[in-house]
Amino acid sequence: MKKIILFIIVLIIVGAGAFWGGMKYQQNKILSQRPFFPNLSPEQRQQFSQRVGRMGTNFLSGEVISKDEKSLTLKLPDGSTKIIFFSDSTQISKATEGSIEDIEIGKQIMVGGEPNSDGSYTAKIIQLSPRF
Repeated sequence: MKKIILFIIVLIIVGAGAFWGGMKYQQNKILSQRPFFPNLSPEQRQQFSQRVGRMGTNFLSGEVISKDEKSLTLKLPDGSTKIIFFSDSTQISKATEGSIEDIEIGKQIMVGGEPNSDGSYTAKIIQLSPRF
């Protein structure tokens, strides 16, 4: 009888520990899946997600280190750089619509588009953000 009671107590403790561990895991998972752009409203996040769906899944993010009328150079987190080409049809956005004038050297951006054979990128969308 004492063994059965001890077994039930251990089972309850293990079950409670597993439940607590699962809750902590889920909390960490939710925190790690926060959106890239916390300054956007839910509606703006949905619009951005729809635009992202149209442009494919090729993303780059990093610091703008130079720009001219048709391209910019992005310093990636690993220290390498990529040349990004853009055109009048490239969407540039922030919490509201943006333009090429909003892109400044030293700002963090995320670029969605397609890689070119020479290693550069052609942007379909550029997202401005105060922080990542």
